[in-house]
Amino acid sequence: MGEQPIFTTRAHVFQIDPNTKKNWVPASKQAVTVSYFYDVTRNSYRIISVDGAKVIINSTITPNMTFTKTSQKFGQWADSRANTVFGLGFSSEQQLTKFAEKFQEVKEAARLARDKSQEKIETSSNHSQASSINGTDDEKASSAGPANTHLKSENNKLKIALTQRAAGWTVPTLPVTAWPPPCSAANVKKWEIELQTLRESNARLTTALQDSSASVEQWKRQFSLCHDENDRLRNKIDELEEQCSEINREKEKNTQLKRRIEELELELREKETELTDLRKQSEIIPQLMSECEYVSEKLEAAERDNQNLEDKVRSLKTDMEESKYRQRHLKVELKSFLEVLDGKIDDLHNFRRGLSKLGADN
Repeated sequence: MGEQPIFTTRAHVFQIDPNTKKNWVPASKQAVTVSYFYDVTRNSYRIISVDGAKVIINSTITPNMTFTKTSQKFGQWADSRANTVFGLGFSSEQQLTKFAEKFQEVKEAARLARDKSQEKIETSSNHSQASSINGTDDEKASSAGPANTHLKSENNKLKIALTQRAAGWTVPTLPVTAWPPPCSAANVKKWEIELQTLRESNARLTTALQDSSASVEQWKRQFSLCHDENDRLRNKIDELEEQCSEINREKEKNTQLKRRIEELELELREKETELTDLRKQSEIIPQLMSECEYVSEKLEAAERDNQNLEDKVRSLKTDMEESKYRQRHLKVELKSFLEVLDGKIDDLHNFRRGLSKLGADN
């Protein structure tokens, strides 16, 4: 059946910079498909993502892996086999939560698969040891050390008995736990066959013990490697946590810079609006300049007319003063003339009265 997809989503894929181990490098220009795959044959799980013809994620999930949410829409995990850290940016917090829950589910399934595999290996090892000792004798398989000692003791006793029988000696009575004493050539043949069988069993037991010792040494080496790998992963996690802290600080700085950029863009738009207004006003300036020159000429002409009018006013004032002076002079002369005229009129009255009186007398 091969591998089958069990969960699919879309996200922006990033990888940690291999040089700085701090900055994120985009692995895809846009959101791509990220899927969990289950391999039925190997009983393993993988996260796979392909951008066009390029495989950007091929990460086998192990029980030691951890998926960490670093923000509301971003998560990451470390892959020691690929020697990198993968990061995924989602379009919503809900998608990130679903991916993290699936990661934890797959991680637990990988742990169970590993435990079952180890149980099978241990069962197979125990079964091979038991078979190599004496068929299905479980008691001897569980106590390989004492059984080996017992078999060696019986072999030594049989060797002594066979040697004595070949020399024509009388074989002493063996203990109850030992083999029966020889009494015929058939029994000797039987004992030789059983002795050969015991030797073969002893050889298989020795081989099984050696294999077991080699397996123990191998498990010790694997445990040491796992311990070293665990320490390395812990150090890696500490480094990643420090990197996450630095990333959060960088995000805060980026947020502040974005706010500052928005403020500057707003100021720039205001300045552009003012500049547009000034340009429009600058287009009116030549007309205003011509009007200003025209008004200046008008003003100069008005000033000249005003000056002429002031001169005329001064001249008229002078003429008025002279006219007033002449009027005063004429009044004085007229008064003198009237006084003289009154005197003349009085003289004429007196003359008329004199004529009237003279006519009356006549």
